[in-house]
Amino acid sequence: PKRDFPPFGSYQPSWRKRIVATVFWVGENATTRNPTHNRSSAWEPKWMEAYGGFDHPHQRDGYQPAAFYPETNPFYVALPYNDLTRDGAYRAEASTMIPWFSRSKNISKHGRAQSVCKDRWIAIHREGRVCFAQWKDVGPFYTDDWQYVFGGKRPQPNPNQNAGIDLSPAVRDFLRMKSGDHVDWKFVEAEEVLKGPWEEWMSSRDTLPVYSSR
Repeated sequence: PKRDFPPFGSYQPSWRKRIVATVFWVGENATTRNPTHNRSSAWEPKWMEAYGGFDHPHQRDGYQPAAFYPETNPFYVALPYNDLTRDGAYRAEASTMIPWFSRSKNISKHGRAQSVCKDRWIAIHREGRVCFAQWKDVGPFYTDDWQYVFGGKRPQPNPNQNAGIDLSPAVRDFLRMKSGDHVDWKFVEAEEVLKGPWEEWMSSRDTLPVYSSR
């Protein structure tokens, strides 16, 4: 049934169309074209440890790595924006550009801001298939491209065909794609996530609706 949700101010979730997608994975080493390793993420210094190991892109058991059962969602993405500064504060534009900021911001007991972007759900579409994944890292290349991530602009130019989203091997396999293909994507609320192989990694917090239907 259709729900009538309170609006996000002037924000209307819409598809980012024909965005070049590249594939990355937990534990990926740095290369000449990608100088940042993925043993850690922008928000999780021990990402590989928290995930449970190396998310091998070719040794798979269905949508999971063949060597182990992942501790966190294998359906993950990176987008080129980090809402936190190196000093542990929110970026100046975060409160006005991130639609869900006011209902998600959180300061830890140590006085450091907690990311409101980490773990957000995203729908990714390609050729009639839609995958749901969580925002787990920052990239490709940039950490401050809010004009694209939240403002609807095209991704900033970069060496990987101006790629604007990184996708995990599980997302790649579900969408039957390869690195360099085009996808559409948009933010979704947890209650909009459809059934699929990602749902077993949804927490009880994820499955609770953010808004009540009218």
